[in-house]
Amino acid sequence: MRHRVKGKKLGRPTEHRLLMLRNLVTDLIEHGKVVTTVARAKELKRLADKVINKAKQEDKVKAIREVLTIVTRKDVAYKLVNEIAPKYANRNGGYTRLLHYSFRKGDAAPTAIVMLVEPKEGNSEE
Repeated sequence: MRHRVKGKKLGRPTEHRLLMLRNLVTDLIEHGKVVTTVARAKELKRLADKVINKAKQEDKVKAIREVLTIVTRKDVAYKLVNEIAPKYANRNGGYTRLLHYSFRKGDAAPTAIVMLVEPKEGNSEE
């Protein structure tokens, strides 16, 4: 039984899995989208939404520190806190989108695209 077990192991030791997911989150924030396998994409989506939620805090210094526990590069963390997170101020989740894409050439693994959702313009609360 899988009671209270969160996430997949992805066939990797804990340290390698966490580093891989941190690098995927960093690349997603830097480039706006990432192509990876479906299993990795589902785990990436969970972690990326949590990081963007942390970046939406009022206190910028605290937000940057908390984001840097997951994101591996300072410039990407600053970009997330100062540019990306304010766009999602009125959004309560669902910052990423997962699209099933194709099959990888070498081993025919199903791949998916994970991308940041574009916030709607003119969505102000009056």
